[in-house]
Amino acid sequence: MNSDDPAEGGHQEIDPALQTRLAQLDNATEAMAAAPDFSKSTKLRRVIDSLQRVLMQRGGCAAVRERAAALEDAGLFLGSDWAHPDILVPSFVGTSLHSGNVDTVVLEATSELRMLAIIAGEYEHPSLSAEDARRFLSQVLAMNLEVLFSPPSEAERVRLGRVAHLVRDLFGYIAEEIGYDSVLDELGEEIWRVLRQRPIQVDHVKAIVTRIAVYRGDPNVDLGASGQGLDRLISALFGPTEACREDPGVEVYQSRLDVMDAEDLEFEARGFARAMHDTGLVSPYHATLARFLIDNNPYLLGEALGVSETGRTCLQRYPELVHALVTAAVHPEAAQCLYGIALLLDRGILHQPPIVPSLWRQMQLKLDPGVRQRLIDLFGPTPQPEARLLGGLISMLGQPLGVGQGDNPTCQSARALSMWSYNDPDYLLQMVVWAARDDEIVMHFEGQPISSKDSASGVATASPIDLDPVSQLLVPHLDRIYAEMGRRCADRPGDPHRWVNPEFHGWWSARGFHINVDVATGNLIDLDDFIRQFHSSYHPAYNGGQPLIHPQPAGIAVTDSAARYIGWHAITILRVAPDPDGIMRVFFFNPNNDSGQDWGDGVVVGTAGNGEKAGEGSLPFEQFASRLYIFHTDPLENGEPEKVPTAAVDSVIGYIERSWGAGRLPDGTAQTSN
Repeated sequence: MNSDDPAEGGHQEIDPALQTRLAQLDNATEAMAAAPDFSKSTKLRRVIDSLQRVLMQRGGCAAVRERAAALEDAGLFLGSDWAHPDILVPSFVGTSLHSGNVDTVVLEATSELRMLAIIAGEYEHPSLSAEDARRFLSQVLAMNLEVLFSPPSEAERVRLGRVAHLVRDLFGYIAEEIGYDSVLDELGEEIWRVLRQRPIQVDHVKAIVTRIAVYRGDPNVDLGASGQGLDRLISALFGPTEACREDPGVEVYQSRLDVMDAEDLEFEARGFARAMHDTGLVSPYHATLARFLIDNNPYLLGEALGVSETGRTCLQRYPELVHALVTAAVHPEAAQCLYGIALLLDRGILHQPPIVPSLWRQMQLKLDPGVRQRLIDLFGPTPQPEARLLGGLISMLGQPLGVGQGDNPTCQSARALSMWSYNDPDYLLQMVVWAARDDEIVMHFEGQPISSKDSASGVATASPIDLDPVSQLLVPHLDRIYAEMGRRCADRPGDPHRWVNPEFHGWWSARGFHINVDVATGNLIDLDDFIRQFHSSYHPAYNGGQPLIHPQPAGIAVTDSAARYIGWHAITILRVAPDPDGIMRVFFFNPNNDSGQDWGDGVVVGTAGNGEKAGEGSLPFEQFASRLYIFHTDPLENGEPEKVPTAAVDSVIGYIERSWGAGRLPDGTAQTSN
């Protein structure tokens, strides 16, 4: 058989070079299998090197797949997350495969081929079904489509060398085995799940949808008839209405608008509004129409925005402002803020006296030269940085629960921005002015000023990435100020959040403070009292039926899908209410860009179907309480903690002990808190 022929199938002749490599791999695997657990690590190097050589050969993927069970049984994944395939996260696979660490790439690739063996029924795994393995691989491929259809970039070739082709061979092999249909269907479901949370930052979603649209138009790429859910997303961006169905380009579409009568324009406006509110995505053609209507038929702007009665009233009351916002901020290159304008109007916040003059001020604001250049460096010169910042501000005011922290350890700052937009929008507007005009923010801590210019570095060790324009502007300032507030509490006993949170977030952050972790040791303390106080402060059955008036900062212990402790995280408690099934739930804001997470032990955060509003996460009350470690209350409103049933308290304690509380009991070995 010619060595250039494919040898991926298990029934084809194996190329002699591969046969030699396989013999070496089998010997190394047998040696590892025979070694006791404590010395398996000494055999690992030889197995990984052999695996790499096999995977670099044509037919290597199929050969490793055939040996997946033997490799795992020998201890290849011992002591790593790969040893627990049921808790692996699809979104982490791409990072591992592009890490530049060849060992990581080899182990990740072997793990994916193990999944393929499970799907094919060649390996009956004790902790993962074939259906779950298929879903996992479909999500992995869906999140890494560029690897399937694009050659390695220069950066990849430099960083990974020949291993870059190994990754592409792996993905191509998996895609051929499980089919592109499931990949695109899974991708569509994942995008819709994220979009239902209505994030501000949707550039990554638009990039994926754009790539799919390009692949579908490429005669060399056969995607079949799969991914029907993606069709709506593609049309929402590139052809929401009849006049732009074939994606003719903005200039051609503009010429078509010039000859439309009022009836045709109304039809266009309503079509765009439906697509925007259905998906949360805005087409460049929609921005073109909105700008056209301002000059030619402003009465149809409300139709194009798809606003509610509240929004229509705001538009009728402040037409000059809204028209000016559209003209200044909405451009085909930055169309997404049009959705922010619609939601801003629907919130009715223009009726708050400071908002209208603040927005007029923003449109006339002269940016600090350094700020201006940073915005150009981050977002490009078109539209102008003033317009880009205004559009980002509009989006944040319209979507306060769509704020995300990006790939940055700045959950505190992202939470503050969301809270101000949600609860105190004129304060957010003032913050933007200070940062944009002066390149400085001054806040006060217990009466003493703190300047972002004079403060040392904060939590973030590098410039923030993957943020909306307002976050990009404000987070570096807020991060430094928050850290400085913490430093000023460093010599006080207990957790500094007790004093920092109310000073940083606003007067509505309650001064009463509860924590169930001893800061010095990391041990759990006062669990019974902590749980009862949380119930009596937030649960309607024990707080006199009092709904939450202002959003409250809180801290949670985040766990993975195996209920293992990951770290502390800042969230906002928004409300407590029964879901459609009558189960009392806590609805909260999570700044980590995607509230839907599996925290292990059956604690799975909901984002839809339980009465959640866009951007909210939710959990049943006791499950939420089991991940809580800090909360604030009004010290003069105590509720009725004694009426909380012991069974409810015990249930919460059980969840804690089975997850992040393991090893933190006073008589156990305390873990070190981060």
